[in-house]
Amino acid sequence: MGAVIFSDVHADAGAIAALSACIHTPSFLETFGPVDRLINLGDILHRGGHPAEALETIHSLANKYPLISVMGNHDHAYLNGLMVSGSDAASLYRHEQLRDSPLLSLFERMPMEWSDNGMLFVHGGPMDLGTQTLRLKCWQRLSHNAGDSFTGYHYTAEMAFEALQLRGLTHMCCGHQHTHVCCRKTPQGIVQYPIEFLPLFQKKNMHNLQLEVARIPLDLPTINRVGSCYGSEPEFAYTDHSTFSYIRIV
Repeated sequence: MGAVIFSDVHADAGAIAALSACIHTPSFLETFGPVDRLINLGDILHRGGHPAEALETIHSLANKYPLISVMGNHDHAYLNGLMVSGSDAASLYRHEQLRDSPLLSLFERMPMEWSDNGMLFVHGGPMDLGTQTLRLKCWQRLSHNAGDSFTGYHYTAEMAFEALQLRGLTHMCCGHQHTHVCCRKTPQGIVQYPIEFLPLFQKKNMHNLQLEVARIPLDLPTINRVGSCYGSEPEFAYTDHSTFSYIRIV
């Protein structure tokens, strides 16, 4: 089963449209494999200026592929009327115009996490820490030091691997912090694995989209944090559960 994974769209309609165009091409399928489902790791909303258009594109994708979505912290804040930084006045106004939109049906009964083939998919982190807002899984942050913070509870890679093992899981895929990171649990200890993007030369038309790719084998317990599908070089990922590919549109 092949899955395309994206996170932190933040109302960037252009970035999610570029992802959509990319994964529809025969060249993408030949290079990575079949797209059997899409996994949205959360934070569709806030910051960007085109929330309606971004949601429309995601609804359109959901009509073509099975879509799994988990809650992001900005989504949680928007749905619960919580103030959070990062959005200008124009973005806030356009988000408020969506309050009664059927486009928000995407968030109905949206879970905090989802797992498949030994991999946990979550926006922030895997820790079960109760119902206080900043300790929810969508607010948690991977860090070098553990503890409560005004940005959300910080957990370490060691804590995450322990939590996964207790649940019989091997890997975790998260987003939230907008930058890609890979941590692997080796016999010698937990190491941060280098992510080296290389240009992907396409044999067929990719709608003039150029890709860079970094492939990570899933032969050891691994935490893969996906960069944001946002801005001029949006990132996403693909996995067939034997390899994890970080992908960047340039």
